Amino acid sequence: MKIEPRKKHVLFFEIAGIFFISLSGSALHFVFEWLGEWPPVALIAAVNESVWEHLKLAFWPGMIYALITYPILKGKTKNFWIAKTVGLYAMPIVIIVMFYSYLAIFGKSNLVYDITTFILAVSVGQLLSYHLMTKPISQPRVKIIAVALLIILTAAFCLFTFFPPKFPLFRDFVTGNYGIIKN
Repeated sequence: MKIEPRKKHVLFFEIAGIFFISLSGSALHFVFEWLGEWPPVALIAAVNESVWEHLKLAFWPGMIYALITYPILKGKTKNFWIAKTVGLYAMPIVIIVMFYSYLAIFGKSNLVYDITTFILAVSVGQLLSYHLMTKPISQPRVKIIAVALLIILTAAFCLFTFFPPKFPLFRDFVTGNYGIIKN
């Protein structure tokens, strides 16, 4: 199967994004602690061992990568922000489904499964994004809805770090606490 040059260019950047997001997200797991638990860093780095905080590890590097690649790919696709929104929503959904599925089966968390889940979720998000970027142009209102949804997700990641709901998704698996935990 031969891929046309425009699609090949987009595919290259989406696959490169899998590596960028996976490596950056892995580093973000530790950045809050490395920087002395400085509150502004909490917006993008994991502050505890809750599932919610681990979702940020895919979202923020994915968002940064989208902002970096937008000027490069905007001429190659007309669905960039729709595709990125869908991809950035897909990553946390895949992480949540896979994590709670394997937890239900095995009864406990496993680092190898966590890392595999993370990389698979990032891959699904990036490849889904590629698929949508290479489709015909969407209606303008779909683009507006996508950007609005992306703003909502961004706001949720910022807000729920500091004010997490008392819901299992936000509970630290180690301490049982929610949000930023003071030592």
